Amino acid sequence: MASSGRILKLVSRSFSSAASTTSLFSRGRNGYLGSGLSKYSTAAATEEPIKPTVNIEHTQLLIDGKFVNAASGKTFPTLDPRTGEVITHVAEGDAEDVNRAVSAARKAFDLGPWPRMTAYERSRILLRFADLIEKHNDEIAALETWDNGKPYEQSAQIEIPMLVRLFRYYAGWADKIHGLTVPADGPYHVQTLHEPIGVAGQIIPWNFPLLMFAWKVGPALACGNTIVLKTAEQTPLSALYVAKLLHEAGVPDGVLNILSGFGPTAGAALASHMDVDKLAFTGSTDTGKIVLELAARSNLKPVTLELGGKSPFIVCEDADVDQAVEQAHFALFFNQGQCCCAGSRTFVHERVYDEFIEKAKARALKRSVGDPFKGGIEQGPQIDSEQFEKILKYIRSGVESGATLETGGDRLGNKGFYIKPTVFSNVQDNMSIAKDEIFGPVQSILKFRDLEEVIKRANNTRYGLAAGVYTKSLDTANILTRSLRAGTVWINCFDTFDAAIPFGGYKMSGIGREKGIYSLNNYLQVKAVVTPLQNPTWL
Repeated sequence: MASSGRILKLVSRSFSSAASTTSLFSRGRNGYLGSGLSKYSTAAATEEPIKPTVNIEHTQLLIDGKFVNAASGKTFPTLDPRTGEVITHVAEGDAEDVNRAVSAARKAFDLGPWPRMTAYERSRILLRFADLIEKHNDEIAALETWDNGKPYEQSAQIEIPMLVRLFRYYAGWADKIHGLTVPADGPYHVQTLHEPIGVAGQIIPWNFPLLMFAWKVGPALACGNTIVLKTAEQTPLSALYVAKLLHEAGVPDGVLNILSGFGPTAGAALASHMDVDKLAFTGSTDTGKIVLELAARSNLKPVTLELGGKSPFIVCEDADVDQAVEQAHFALFFNQGQCCCAGSRTFVHERVYDEFIEKAKARALKRSVGDPFKGGIEQGPQIDSEQFEKILKYIRSGVESGATLETGGDRLGNKGFYIKPTVFSNVQDNMSIAKDEIFGPVQSILKFRDLEEVIKRANNTRYGLAAGVYTKSLDTANILTRSLRAGTVWINCFDTFDAAIPFGGYKMSGIGREKGIYSLNNYLQVKAVVTPLQNPTWL
């Protein structure tokens, strides 16, 4: 997977050439890649959107290896965040469809070849899948951007290659999962077996649809499980596309089932299903509580949760201010601010605070916002009208509570869900913009005096997903690393992800870890096998 440095280079510069992307798009009246784009202007968000030419091939549910309509026959629209207009209609799964999908997954696990084939063969299928994703990179990226609104260059050059890397990583793990031989106090041979857990229910979010698909599907398949996965209702298209590729790679029918639908119906039915052996969910903390309760009230299935965050980004007095401003900007504004680990509380030492504010404001004003299919765009629209209105409500709250609005604070253009990059200074800990997960392009900058103070304030939150630290001092970095109650601490970087680096939160940011070797434990049962030894030569 790519480092944050590579992502920073991608999202912070204007691309003069977009030849590699032109084949996917047809020109609108004013839309063409590589045009002279005015940064932070309404023109970018009001001109006619570029029309993607990628074909939408699959809008049905995937159950037992076949694309089928919902049992009810219902569909729902998925919208283009650039305009709010309908892209297409997709099948609306509900409890009956969950039952059908779980039945297919159960049959595939109990009777099918997937858990019974050699781990090496499973690995080969996952590697073929990764090759097919790589082959169809541009089409998949176009679907992801069309449905989600994130910049196409981010999708095509960062996220889809990350997807490929993740599946190759888990393909490598498939034939390296094994138990142990354990010495016992007596004449016994003791071994542990690491067995697939069974049918895994998985619910993924809309902000990184395919990366979250990989974080969950990759380890589950490597361990030999079968899956029923529910996509977010805002972004159902890309998962259906890549699921077709997985079957082309050779995965047996029923091993991966994909449902589109809504949380209170399809999601709740999956979380409470008595024949699902394991549940994994990524989303908000409030919804995570409901998922956990449904799992407990049904068959007490184990649950992995990756939930919300309000991550501190701490700029120390010795930091290079220019570098810290750029890194803090990236930590908050990347992916339209729609990141669970976004550095949404920027703590800046009082000695460099005023300088930081001026430069942070200037950087926000330079941010290029507009049609995500244009070259050089850093920020596209928010996902939908609900998120759009929620963010604007928080901005109004910040103004009303006395924070200083340095720039932004309103929608951009008159079409779609674009919001101006927004920066607040003089933010206090008790303000909603400093406490709540906004999930949007709103940077809140707070002042601190010393390490003891900032540690206490940074930890004074119900969340604990991530944190960032900018300093030249190794001692300061070590103090903060061990003091911050967060699952990830980035030193002089942010959003540095890798397939092998575990990710998850403290406190109400979740339960368990995803990615890396730790993620395999989510999808395995450990069985102890004890056999008496008769007159053993050694113990």
